[in-house]
Amino acid sequence: MAKESKSSKQAASKPQKSTPTPVKVYLVAYNALSAVGWAYVLTLVAIHLFDLDGKSGSFTAVPKSTTSFFSRILPFLDSKTGAVQSNLPPWLKPIHTRATTTYGRAGAATAFVQSFAALEVLHAALGWVRSPVPTTAMQVASRLFLVWGIMAQFTGVRTNALFASMVFAWSFTEVIRYTFYALNLLGYNPPFLLWLRYTTFYILYPLGAGSEAFLMYFTLPDAAPITLAHSIPTLTGAWSLGDYGRAILFTIWWPGLYFMYTYMISQRRKVLGPAKPPKTKSS
Repeated sequence: MAKESKSSKQAASKPQKSTPTPVKVYLVAYNALSAVGWAYVLTLVAIHLFDLDGKSGSFTAVPKSTTSFFSRILPFLDSKTGAVQSNLPPWLKPIHTRATTTYGRAGAATAFVQSFAALEVLHAALGWVRSPVPTTAMQVASRLFLVWGIMAQFTGVRTNALFASMVFAWSFTEVIRYTFYALNLLGYNPPFLLWLRYTTFYILYPLGAGSEAFLMYFTLPDAAPITLAHSIPTLTGAWSLGDYGRAILFTIWWPGLYFMYTYMISQRRKVLGPAKPPKTKSS
């Protein structure tokens, strides 16, 4: 045990490899610009949802049916605006209506800013950051799939209010994350920003990931997964391989969400420590 302790101390005393100055300057610039980009997207979403500039009404939504086969079994999953709005409180209805046109205001900016995240896989592969390459690649690929594989390809989901909730969660999270990284590279670690970095996920992660999953869900065809013309005449046709792929992704999204959610909770405990017990007065 003594030898292990000594070797551990020696390993800890070795100076860590410092980041070359040009790389550090680049990473600071990348994170700062990413924070600004996502702040711009967040601002667009906020302005649109609350009509702060009075122009939200100019972005009209063309209602399109994105009701899937399973919505016939679970009607509350119907994504049509009327079906959702009937169950909303009056003060929330105009916000929901504007949420269905958020893509017209923030869709292009979201795709543009999110696409630059592909550089993060390169950063990890070059060893400029300590993030593992496979994990980084999976996280970036899932976002790019939502932007270019779902929103860009399926026009029906562009009028779904879940796009607004997804982008709100993304942009709010990324403004905090990239600002945290940029300041950390400069040697600053503001306690409040650290707390935000490891706390806001409690709400934002399930909001974002849940919105992602259901946006995929609403791309599934309004038909049975297999030909059921003989048993259910109104449901004909069969799904394509792409339809099955998105259905599988929708299914595995939930255990993935649980795994990542519990992982982030454990990371929060490591960084911020367990909750301190209340102080008791000594007699």
